[in-house]
Amino acid sequence: MSGRSRRAYLAAAVLVLALALGVQAVLGGALGALAGDDGVSAAADESGGDGPTPGNTLISSQSYRNKGKLIEVSPDGEVVWEYAPEDSRIFDAEVLDNGDILVAVATRLPAEECPARELDVEPGTCVYNRIERLDYGSKEVVWEYTWYDEYITHHEVHDMDMLETGEIAVVDMGNDRAFTVDRAGNITWEWSADERIAPGTDFYQEYGGDPNPGGEADWTHVNDIDRLDNGNFQLSVRNFDSVIEVDPETKAVVAVYGQPGNYSLLYEQHNPNRLADGETILVADSENQRIIEVGPDGRIGWEFGGPGELTWPRDADRLPNGTTLVTDSVNDRVIEVAPNGTIVWEYQGVALPYSADRVGVPEESGGPVVGNATESRFDDAPILGTIGRYVSFTKFILPAWVGTMEVANAILLVVCGLALVVETVRRRYRSV
Repeated sequence: MSGRSRRAYLAAAVLVLALALGVQAVLGGALGALAGDDGVSAAADESGGDGPTPGNTLISSQSYRNKGKLIEVSPDGEVVWEYAPEDSRIFDAEVLDNGDILVAVATRLPAEECPARELDVEPGTCVYNRIERLDYGSKEVVWEYTWYDEYITHHEVHDMDMLETGEIAVVDMGNDRAFTVDRAGNITWEWSADERIAPGTDFYQEYGGDPNPGGEADWTHVNDIDRLDNGNFQLSVRNFDSVIEVDPETKAVVAVYGQPGNYSLLYEQHNPNRLADGETILVADSENQRIIEVGPDGRIGWEFGGPGELTWPRDADRLPNGTTLVTDSVNDRVIEVAPNGTIVWEYQGVALPYSADRVGVPEESGGPVVGNATESRFDDAPILGTIGRYVSFTKFILPAWVGTMEVANAILLVVCGLALVVETVRRRYRSV
């Protein structure tokens, strides 16, 4: 290589490195804002008067490595209560009228502790699903309903709803069903997706959907159940991109929000809630990275999120003052958003949160409809959103000590290395 070529090569290397450092600085601020610093809480009120709803917040953490927990945090971010069963993922939880905690727990068990006679267990593990009722003070389990399933991934229990009768409504996505169970552990009602939305049913004929693959595949991923004021059950069928209303007497699907494969409305949603008008739903439209209000006509009212703001949100509760409590799952934070899109409260550093409830406000409180009267906020930043999402999802596979910036640095080093290799090959080719 001549002196002139060497100087040009070094100049190119310096330029690539400078560009990488500049990109790193930009990504550092942006990704840091997306992911948050562990254990840091923050509060703000720039909403023009709509501040956060008073009270503590109950947050469930699925976690990335079966180290889930349920925590209660004060408005200033102090953890005042915690429940952390071993090798578990925590999903929906709520505070009952008497102060007890109802929580959905999925525990990973080694193969030798799995009931092999009942399950065709793959080598390694199974999941022990349970609905627990905890005494708040002692954290003792005062009641539970349990069952086993083959896999912890996509077979965990995600949601339950305490009914006025004392029964508990449960979704069991591993078996594609919903059911109610009484205090004696008897199943008192059951709804089967095989019978109601599979090929050959009226629903499938009108709306379509994935055919049932059979076996233990993740077919419906039914992840939420609520008892509506009219007595019907509302179910979120994630893999069908649909929220359905079921008549408990006939078990027929009587209303549908969304349509399988129509990602413009719902795309693998979580935790829909009916608002005060009884018709509009507030839902975490997870794969579209947003929170939306949807009317029965399919029209979207209020909208918040976008790939520049949220990464895989999975819960949204409308609070009485019109703010919305959101779990921004892969950004490891819970935020409270004013109608104008301003974040008025934030708790950062909880690993893969699933649900969040403001203590003292029932989850199905039917908060007000914000609608089109106020400005939605949708931050459509596809490049930053895509980078942030892939960096964030590395948390599922990398060691816990590897943070967002470590991943960003590694990506930039690879990019710099590839750029230098390409430049070297190009110059050698030109010199031939």
